[in-house]
Amino acid sequence: MPELPEVEVVRRGLERWVAHRTVADAEVLHPRAVRRHLAGADDFAHRLKGHRIGVPSRRGKYLWLPLEDTDQSVLAHLGMSGQLLVQPHEAPAEKHLRIRVRFADALGTELRFVDQRTFGGLSLHGNTPDGLPDVIAHIARDPLDPLFDDEAFHQALRRKRTTVKRALLDQSLISGVGNIYADEALWRARLHYERPTAGFTRPRTLELLGHVRDVMNAALAVGGTSFDSLYVNVNGESGYFDRSLDAYGREGLPCRRCGTPMRRRPWMNRSSYFCPKCQRAPRVSS
Repeated sequence: MPELPEVEVVRRGLERWVAHRTVADAEVLHPRAVRRHLAGADDFAHRLKGHRIGVPSRRGKYLWLPLEDTDQSVLAHLGMSGQLLVQPHEAPAEKHLRIRVRFADALGTELRFVDQRTFGGLSLHGNTPDGLPDVIAHIARDPLDPLFDDEAFHQALRRKRTTVKRALLDQSLISGVGNIYADEALWRARLHYERPTAGFTRPRTLELLGHVRDVMNAALAVGGTSFDSLYVNVNGESGYFDRSLDAYGREGLPCRRCGTPMRRRPWMNRSSYFCPKCQRAPRVSS
């Protein structure tokens, strides 16, 4: 599933190619693509028509297109395989094209939502006073947000009494971090994924946040992480941060820091990748 860097790459592409364009019409080609819009496909298409799209926004992994003349936004759920593509009108329809949005201008391009597995979709929601779709009002700010409060995160981390990777993936504490970038940041911080957070000092928390930001900015610089063709930017291009990963997916390969073979362990229906020497497991109390 796309994490913050991948979603931000898509947002930037939409800002360039879609912002401030007026919707001429929308066509829903598969009902599952608008299943979160409870009024149905026809209502979704009707309510988009004639509205002007504002500057696309993001919080963590969540992306939305505000409608400039309303207090509503189109929330995009990319799921496991969702793609928002800007394509010429004449481009052949993708095999898994689910929604098509045409614009009332002469630029010659349209917005397409393509989703092979149909886990994602688009839906229309009212906005909070802060401009967020109301269904994601509970999502915390992400570490690249200028208003992210490092001290508040530190205090919440200590109160939570959980383990560090669980905390990084808790979208009510910090948004945008998923399995890949959690493993990468923890490797950089030399922290085992099961390290309890109750004992974190303020310098330790700030160091961890620094590594989270560094790895996300590095991924952003190269278009995010693409392991297959399912994650692409709005022009259909893949990111290549997978070539720079230090932990995730490197089971059995030498740690880039100490040479010890990297390990993988099952973790919450996922996997955690770590160096057993650089990221020593916490002692279990007897």
